[in-house]
Amino acid sequence: MKTDRRLWLKALAALPMGLALPALADGLETLRERGRLRIAVYNDFPPYSTRGGKGIDADLGRAIAAKLGLAAEIVGFNADEDMNDDLRNMVWKGHYLGTQPADLMLHVPVDEVLARANDKVRIFGAYHRETLALARNPERIPALSGSAAVALEIFTREKIGVETASLADSFLLGVLNGRLRENVVHFTTVAEAGKALAEGGVAAVLAPRAELEAAIKGKERITLDAAKFAELKVDSWPLGMAVKVEEQALADAIGAAVAELKRDGSVAAIFRQHGITYQSA
Repeated sequence: MKTDRRLWLKALAALPMGLALPALADGLETLRERGRLRIAVYNDFPPYSTRGGKGIDADLGRAIAAKLGLAAEIVGFNADEDMNDDLRNMVWKGHYLGTQPADLMLHVPVDEVLARANDKVRIFGAYHRETLALARNPERIPALSGSAAVALEIFTREKIGVETASLADSFLLGVLNGRLRENVVHFTTVAEAGKALAEGGVAAVLAPRAELEAAIKGKERITLDAAKFAELKVDSWPLGMAVKVEEQALADAIGAAVAELKRDGSVAAIFRQHGITYQSA
């Protein structure tokens, strides 16, 4: 599931020492000879990526490839059980059904715990900070403030939607000593939860902001608020990318490209083109 990629957050992975620099340079040179950068994105994950090579991550991948003087080959992958499986399938090994790994994977939480658990990849290049947000029907749910114990008490009476097995799901099932459990409604995707909110099936949805913005776009009478509760220990995380651990030269080149794309406003422009709020990491 794409769930775990949202649960990991926070710090840049420590770079391994003692790698053979000539071999690393050869890896980048091989890409230049090939003339294209193979970029892994998730299938069915709007607004970041969808089948057919569309979405924020696909557009960012093309911009990175262009900075390196390469053509972009966007490859869509289905999310596996967790982030560790995704890194294996998309970056360092490939899928057991025969899909070859990519040179670069986007939408990887930049997190030291995730990095330590996956020593065959190098995680770097934060390009956006994702945050949790609450979409609500203001006729049923007032603006929430204060601790979760106070603000979320209304959901002992009203239904709130979440994506199954997500950070929002885990938080709502455990907060208030589990008193909200009966009113937490599970959906396969945030898009489905947003549809239920628009149709009145739930009164609110807790999910990552960018996904919520995409899910409620064009839907009237829905308010979007930041989710800030003292009990919610993790409410934001940086999104970055990953390459094979030995590809230091490639990581350095891509990192420099991302820094320039952030500096000249290109990354923010990509988010804006998709109608999504950009938050610099």
